[in-house]
Amino acid sequence: MTAPTVESVKALARALRQELQARGTPVSHAEALEIVARQHGARDWNTLHARLGRRNAPEGLAPGDRVTGRYLGQAYRGKIVGLSGPQGFRQVQIALDEPVDSVTFESFSNWRHRVRGTIDETGVSRRRTSDGTPHLTVRKEGA
Repeated sequence: MTAPTVESVKALARALRQELQARGTPVSHAEALEIVARQHGARDWNTLHARLGRRNAPEGLAPGDRVTGRYLGQAYRGKIVGLSGPQGFRQVQIALDEPVDSVTFESFSNWRHRVRGTIDETGVSRRRTSDGTPHLTVRKEGA
């Protein structure tokens, strides 16, 4: 048996809601999520969602970790403030220590204080700039 994911428990809640509706006991989607959360030993849906989100976080990276890397070719240092998704397709959000300019034009700037992207198992985004450089690279500080 595989460990539950956020997607799988949401599917259970939808199925439960449909079954209860068919039996004449309608419940809201939120109520179905709460029932499924308690079935999985959590106090409520928010608790279960947070627990599953941590379990599905990238190995070696966690919210609060200090990271370094490059965003659109610019070096950065920062802290992970958001992390989700399956292995090989992780969404990461990073609060930067110092803003980086995401534009290379001399006459225009776009300073970013936070960046987000999707990274693979190696911490590199699949998306590339026009010259082939990854949009985002993420490495745990000190690693």
